Amino acid sequence: MAIYKCTAFEKNGEKLLDEAIEANSDEEAKKLAEQLLAEKNLLDKTHRCVSPDGRLLLFHV
Repeated sequence: MAIYKCTAFEKNGEKLLDEAIEANSDEEAKKLAEQLLAEKNLLDKTHRCVSPDGRLLLFHV
């Protein structure tokens, strides 16, 4: 398993979420990140999910 980072921000830069996600693949990490963001009502906020090697998997402004 690899550790991915999921973060969400307000427009002013305030960090709303900064969590690690363990997943077996990029696709699984993306799905888990979307679920986490939905649970916390952050899908409409600026957010991203990054792989352990720095690739951007999910991004929304």
